[in-house]
Amino acid sequence: MEPEKRQDGGGREQNPGGVTRRSVLGGAVAGGIAVGLGGAAPLFAAAREVPGAKGAGPDGEGTRAGPDGPAPALRQERSLSRELAAWVAALRYEDLPPAVVDRAKGLSLHAISSVLIGSGLDNGRRWVRLVEEEEAGVPGGATIMVEGTRVTRGGAALANAGMLNAGGKWDTFRMLIHAGTSVVPCAFVAAESAGASGRDYLTGITAGYEVMNRLSRDYVPTVMARGFHPGIVFGIFGPAVAAAKILGYTEDQIQRVISLSVALAISGRGMREQGAARNAMLAVALAGQDEGSPEDDYILEQDGGFYWAYAGDNSGRLTYSFVGDTQTSLDRITAGLGEEWLFLETLYRIYSTAGYNIAHVDVTAALCEEHDIRYEDVERVEAVVNWLETQYPSPAFPARREDLDVDPTPGSTRYYTAYGVVQRGFPLLGLRGADDPPEVLELMRRVRIIPSNQMPLFAPRITIFTRDGQSYSRQATGREFIWDFEEEARRIRGITGGIPISAARFEELISACRNLDEEARADRLIGLTLRG
Repeated sequence: MEPEKRQDGGGREQNPGGVTRRSVLGGAVAGGIAVGLGGAAPLFAAAREVPGAKGAGPDGEGTRAGPDGPAPALRQERSLSRELAAWVAALRYEDLPPAVVDRAKGLSLHAISSVLIGSGLDNGRRWVRLVEEEEAGVPGGATIMVEGTRVTRGGAALANAGMLNAGGKWDTFRMLIHAGTSVVPCAFVAAESAGASGRDYLTGITAGYEVMNRLSRDYVPTVMARGFHPGIVFGIFGPAVAAAKILGYTEDQIQRVISLSVALAISGRGMREQGAARNAMLAVALAGQDEGSPEDDYILEQDGGFYWAYAGDNSGRLTYSFVGDTQTSLDRITAGLGEEWLFLETLYRIYSTAGYNIAHVDVTAALCEEHDIRYEDVERVEAVVNWLETQYPSPAFPARREDLDVDPTPGSTRYYTAYGVVQRGFPLLGLRGADDPPEVLELMRRVRIIPSNQMPLFAPRITIFTRDGQSYSRQATGREFIWDFEEEARRIRGITGGIPISAARFEELISACRNLDEEARADRLIGLTLRG
């Protein structure tokens, strides 16, 4: 059963009797939304404040102030971009809990490992060739990892993010957000440019992840349903904030970075997070020259602003939700900043497949290990999953249906569940030209995927029915792929046969990541990726 889907834009009372950021901001006089190949962006951002105005968004109806409307109200709170900028500017390494520092180190290792893998793949190399042909030999700039070529800062961010994306070792938040694919490349560009310490780097990427996760937390399914990939749309904010923090930007400059990121956000059609990374460095460069208007303070939440354009509403109404609740509040974005760390909800996507598949490998394998279940014992397998995981990328236009009773194909959820039984794992580097075991291809036809709106994300309930009439179940928690640095180091060592540096150099890289808070310069890690 699907959670209730919003049918129209009006008629629902929002926060009855309460005061929200939306009611404070009031209506806008924005002239419209420009939608093109790059995504959606406000045509202009002027807004008039009207107490009690009910603007709904481009998909709904509402009352907005006209030339003869009520007098503007005084702003009663700081804008979202200003609150975020103030927090980022004030954040110190000493403010970071040990678990946050550990995760920042582990995700850095994970991302660099993906760059190393992607550097040997055609889909990664093409981004390097593109940038080198345009920019090789520029003075200053930044370094392309593995190759060592000096290019512009934006070019290095694009090439490194392109290799990272190709390598497939991403992180995942709310299924479609992969912050590390853009945050880490831009953070290293900034660290190299500023000669930043390991502590400055760790503080910067923490700020970038936290801001990106907070902006996207409740909006992933809704933004995707409008045809914009949230990983790319939100993917500019994390790297831009991380780079700005590492470069020592002021609160005003960071606020401009966030505002400019709205203008430079892209939709993801034909371009993944590497495009967001390059545009993030442009936003940072422009803000460093004091570009960006202070009148854009409310660009995220106002009528005609970011959420109006990409979510179709700026009052907190959602089209779809992972948890079935189609109402949120923009106030949640900044609530508990520095106390509740959404960064810690970021998962390691250790297998190079859609994030919703990874638990099917490990949870099924653990169930088989616990009860000594082997392929020849299995009659069938059932997996109950969050319903949105079965209709990728969105129920509005599913390109992949995992819940239909059709013959499964390699790469499907049923395929990875079968791997969990047959192999009790999946190769970290993929098959690399090898054939799938015939047992996997046979068993995946006896796996059934059952959608549910009660299941958490990435938390399937696996039940194996055996030929002797018994059944065995295991309920995932959704946190199986959240672990500490040492576990990440243990698991990621499995890639050493498929990267362009020696096992000894990779161990040196692991050690440097482990001790990043002691490194005088974070860009030492870039040097450890170089061939030879």
